[in-house]
Amino acid sequence: MHLNAHEDKFGWRAWKSFPWEATDGLHERGLIDDPRSKAKSVALTDEGARLAEQLFTELFEVDDAEAD
Repeated sequence: MHLNAHEDKFGWRAWKSFPWEATDGLHERGLIDDPRSKAKSVALTDEGARLAEQLFTELFEVDDAEAD
């Protein structure tokens, strides 16, 4: 969700381009608001936004020294 998340005046939101099974699980864990709405995006909780960024960095950040 970190890749398509954006911050607005209400907090962090991400477009709902994920399977319902995934968004339902994130909602059950308290990381996003209820995804089953008419909105095209879902609100991330503060913890959800923090964790999304942390996991993205851990999984995809390339160390320049290792890339050479």
